[in-house]
Amino acid sequence: MYKMRLSGLFASVLLVIISLGQASGFAKKRELYELKTYHVKDSSQRERLETFLKQAYLPALHRAGIGKVGVFKPASDADSLIYVLIPFKSADQFLSLAEKMANDKTFLAAGDDYLNTSFDNPVFKGIESVLMESISGMPLLKVPDLKSDAADRIYELRRYEAASEKLHDNKISQFNNGELDIFKRLGFNTVFCGKVKAGSKLPSLIYMTSFDNKVERDAHWKAFSADPEWVKLNALPEYAHNFLRADIYLLHPVTYSEI
Repeated sequence: MYKMRLSGLFASVLLVIISLGQASGFAKKRELYELKTYHVKDSSQRERLETFLKQAYLPALHRAGIGKVGVFKPASDADSLIYVLIPFKSADQFLSLAEKMANDKTFLAAGDDYLNTSFDNPVFKGIESVLMESISGMPLLKVPDLKSDAADRIYELRRYEAASEKLHDNKISQFNNGELDIFKRLGFNTVFCGKVKAGSKLPSLIYMTSFDNKVERDAHWKAFSADPEWVKLNALPEYAHNFLRADIYLLHPVTYSEI
């Protein structure tokens, strides 16, 4: 009887610990990421857009409870594209953002040129948006600790498309069960890894790694290709053909990027 009571007490304590752990964030909750790609036609549009991002948009995102935001430009053809990476703690935070911004008087004033521009004087040619959910192997975004000047840093954005949803999930499983660990051991400074939930080119996985410079980036990928653990993992038959194509984008952070 005593043992039964003791067992019941232990079970109750264990449930309380689990509940407290979940309430305090012990169990890491997955994040959402929006990757916005702005297309601009010339330096004038780029300057106006960057003024809006720096002086109005990022400060408003922070007031809305958003953490660090990444802003990047291509390592080449820098005038044509600007990437903005926004992390969200939950779907509710993502869905409520537009209303919060619409009621933010400071944002409306600071972003006037962008928000109220005329039809014949646009700030951009167009915007693409992709919404992702972090994968279990990397539930939270990590800001890299790079030592080089921002102008030298390389952030590599990769998008893996799969021929089927089943193969897509298989690639995510490969990431969760070894590939991300190899990245970590080899010092790839992975920023995020997300399953695309809405956007173009589905099904696909998008992730970002970061390096102090282009030479370091090339050296890391050379080491990865020859790494015995990766060679073994990639040779497993269960992971065969789990992505159809890879799009690779090399980016530099802008001066006001927080990632």
